[in-house]
Amino acid sequence: MILLIGNLRMIAQRGLKNIVLVAFLLALAACGSDAALRQAGTDDSPGHRAALAALAQVGVPYRYGGQSPRGFDCSGLVHFAYLEAGVSIPRTTKQLWSAAETIEGDELQAGDLLFFRIDGKVSHVGMYLGERRFVHAPQSGRTVAVASLETPFYRQALIRTARIY
Repeated sequence: MILLIGNLRMIAQRGLKNIVLVAFLLALAACGSDAALRQAGTDDSPGHRAALAALAQVGVPYRYGGQSPRGFDCSGLVHFAYLEAGVSIPRTTKQLWSAAETIEGDELQAGDLLFFRIDGKVSHVGMYLGERRFVHAPQSGRTVAVASLETPFYRQALIRTARIY
């Protein structure tokens, strides 16, 4: 599945936008997100488009300060994805925290931001996909990946849900 998504990502970067949607649908199918699959093709909001762009980067290596398909840090992935969706947003986690508007967890939509406190400080941001899943660039030595908010680590570390647009 990761190899397939990686190949789809390379094609998508060459300008075939529908391939990004296919990658999103395949990733959600792998996660068993039937409800999200039914809605995936109908939403054209900036957040949804950004979520698709971020999801297309699954497998790209983490790189501190990275903001391109050669490598991403967490906020670089969010920044890149929103630029791909046609929306200019702040670059760093701290700037995103300041610019975003807090929303309730039950209001989450694809593209919303999830802020995490790790090692005692706000130091990580991910992008919500739906079905309690998010995409993020986790840490050095890892790659952009989809994770679950039901994972005990992320459930405990999540401190804010917000919308940037």
